[in-house]
Amino acid sequence: MSVTEPEIAEPTEEAAEGWRLRPLQARPGFLIRRLHQIHVALFLEECASEGLTPVQYSVLTALDQMGAVEQAALSRAVGLDRTNVAEVIVRLERRRFVRRKLSPEDRRMKLAMLTDIGRAALKRVEQSASRAHERTLAALPPERRERFLEDLAALVENSNSMSRSPVVG
Repeated sequence: MSVTEPEIAEPTEEAAEGWRLRPLQARPGFLIRRLHQIHVALFLEECASEGLTPVQYSVLTALDQMGAVEQAALSRAVGLDRTNVAEVIVRLERRRFVRRKLSPEDRRMKLAMLTDIGRAALKRVEQSASRAHERTLAALPPERRERFLEDLAALVENSNSMSRSPVVG
């Protein structure tokens, strides 16, 4: 789904002053960064037995959903630059969660794919990752959680193209 970036008027001096006077802890960038830090801590705590990071979990999940895929497509799917995805793939390959092979269509390209060991790890961590997601949202009443996720998705979708690694797909 293609979303056009909304037109944003140049902030007035009054609006800029409002943001300047707002405490750091009440600004969107600060709150989003803190929530990310909190979620990572919860995820690492919940998934400690498997030793997966949220980024590794995202890559494994994408491979599970996409099948064998070229690393550039994988990087677009998870919103990471190609270098970071390559480093994550190497770490996951060492654990035998992922394997790479040359593309039959283009021998210059490598495809990454989930192994049975990786699929089993993903299955083992499923409930733990789910708990991390639930704990991240726990402060919100259940009836507001889906709306919160929809609002987050709208913010991300509307500014996706501004990212160094836009998500495609």
